[in-house]
Amino acid sequence: MKALRRILIAAAGLIVSGALAAVGWQRVQAKRASVAEGRVRLNELLPVHSKWWRDAAKDPGELLYVAIGDSAAQGIGASAPKNSYVGVIADHLRAVTGRSVRVANLSVSGATVALAVADQLPRFATLQPDIVTVSIGANDIAAFEPERFRAGLRAVFAALPEHAIVADLPYFYLPWNERLVAEGNRILREEAGARGLEVVPLHGTMRRQGLRGAFTQFAEDLFHPNDHGYRVWASAFLPAVTARARELYPRHGRTEQEEALSA
Repeated sequence: MKALRRILIAAAGLIVSGALAAVGWQRVQAKRASVAEGRVRLNELLPVHSKWWRDAAKDPGELLYVAIGDSAAQGIGASAPKNSYVGVIADHLRAVTGRSVRVANLSVSGATVALAVADQLPRFATLQPDIVTVSIGANDIAAFEPERFRAGLRAVFAALPEHAIVADLPYFYLPWNERLVAEGNRILREEAGARGLEVVPLHGTMRRQGLRGAFTQFAEDLFHPNDHGYRVWASAFLPAVTARARELYPRHGRTEQEEALSA
């Protein structure tokens, strides 16, 4: 009887373990399906965001802000295009300068550095921006070719004014991606340094968010940022953007202490 009891207990344990494993597998499959559905939904928003930015570029402004980038600049994953990091920066510029801001968002979802050279730079050449932000290269990591990446960045940076603000590549969390990102950021900083361009620490800003950032700052496709994530992206740019805004409009928004020191 004792032997039979042990057999029955063991069998019951196997059944329970199997049931729990099945439930766990079902949850994994459900999560995968949810992420896949999220990607589809966000892909359907690509033309919506693109049109929103084209329409926004028609609005006049005393100050012209131009963004070069990919789907992150478009704001894919945000609750609305204006909640992308580009939108957050534009609102900050309005507040800091007290001026109206026209935003020409040249970014294209899925853009690599090479595609930015082919598509965004010709449009950029027709503009005379007061503020320029660049965040490009994240899509190159999937099939990273260092020399091609360097050549593309060199072409992009050569077309920029000296006051342009460039972000390094974002934090990818996974070690095998981060090794490529480290190489990409080394190249990016070398090429930006050769042109005298300021590089802002997007990678470090995201990394400091830790694992909590991975769970709270991404959209339903687990790739693009959500509204919170885009505010983190914007925070990497804002010190440099503020400095540039004060170069353009040095007296607006200054404290009494700053005014006294400059008197």
